[in-house]
Amino acid sequence: MDGRIVSQGVLVVSAVRRTDGLREILAVEVSDTESEATYQELFRSLKSRGLSGVELVVSDDHEGLKAAVSRHFQGASHQRCQVHYSRNLLGMVSFEKRKELASDLRAIFAAPERNQAMDVACSVAKKWQAKGNEKVACHLEEHVEECLSCLAFPESHRRRIRTTNGLERLNQEIKRRTRVVRIFFRIGSRACGW
Repeated sequence: MDGRIVSQGVLVVSAVRRTDGLREILAVEVSDTESEATYQELFRSLKSRGLSGVELVVSDDHEGLKAAVSRHFQGASHQRCQVHYSRNLLGMVSFEKRKELASDLRAIFAAPERNQAMDVACSVAKKWQAKGNEKVACHLEEHVEECLSCLAFPESHRRRIRTTNGLERLNQEIKRRTRVVRIFFRIGSRACGW
């Protein structure tokens, strides 16, 4: 940019079609930061291109993104990525206890319906409270419900909408393919590489 090499982020938006569960890439945007304002601009652009009927947004726990979603897609549910949530929670316990907590989290996320998942989560929270890990218990009580929005959707779609793994995999592939290019530059609205 302006004759300098500047590292920038790339925001990628993908969608899962309700009709058949197929994924589609909706946007790939270069960005200086990952802020609420950046997401506001991205969502405005998607809406101006005709995006409508958004029912669910899946992401990690990024406050700026969640604020932009609530502003642009009123009525859409938010699904916190179960993988990101699990990693955050596993970081709260010693290495020796991680396997047990991971198993407990899988039991919560494997429940076929929300009420059952909340019952399992409640018993898991009580278990970790009794073990003296109030931080894990409190986090489960306050935040695990954010990871269960996917249960309101058809079971055939849940595998694709419970985490951001599909998007993470796409990002890895973009990095792998662009790593050999090393430097990109912009000409008008397209990016070129050398």
